[in-house]
Amino acid sequence: MKRIYLIRHGQTAWNAEGRWQGVLDVPLSDTGRQQADDLAAYLSRRPLKAIYCSDLSRAVETAAPISRLTGLTPRYDQRLREMNMGVFQGLTHEEHREQFPELVDIMYHDYWGFVFPQGESRGQVRDRALALWREVMALEQDGHFAFIMHGGPIRLLLLGLFGERDEFEHVRILNTSITTIDATAESQHLIGLVETPHLRREAPHSNAL
Repeated sequence: MKRIYLIRHGQTAWNAEGRWQGVLDVPLSDTGRQQADDLAAYLSRRPLKAIYCSDLSRAVETAAPISRLTGLTPRYDQRLREMNMGVFQGLTHEEHREQFPELVDIMYHDYWGFVFPQGESRGQVRDRALALWREVMALEQDGHFAFIMHGGPIRLLLLGLFGERDEFEHVRILNTSITTIDATAESQHLIGLVETPHLRREAPHSNAL
């Protein structure tokens, strides 16, 4: 049995503003760095065997204190990146509505198939995250593994693994939240959903990707 921790990166200034980041490389804010330190202290008490990490800087910065405390070198993988949202990146939801009203309507009506102009679809993000998941299931021995990633891929991976359940479609995936899954190559069991037992202080959270 493998225990997988799906972890969203720490907060950025754009998260706090509700601005969609996508694959734009936005660093952690001071709040995000504190969240990452708190997360690292919490995870260092778990028997981690490996850290898989998106190569975007906000995920890399989140993984760094975990690496320092555990001695594990993160394994960076582009398949854990946030969804490439093309022309929507850098904008708030209100700005999307103002600039691309027709695209926003299509985005909500074609959940898996809509391709962001100059970007990718949710289905493509789900498939790349699932591909890495299957590799880890096949190649790694039993143990505990951290995936440092982003809100969009966490949600889409959960939907890919467990099916389209309301709790995954509508849950707020908080910065540095931990979703815990016990898994084998044949099955997976959800142990905890977007938990934040490590955070010593509440910060404003945003679902902005």
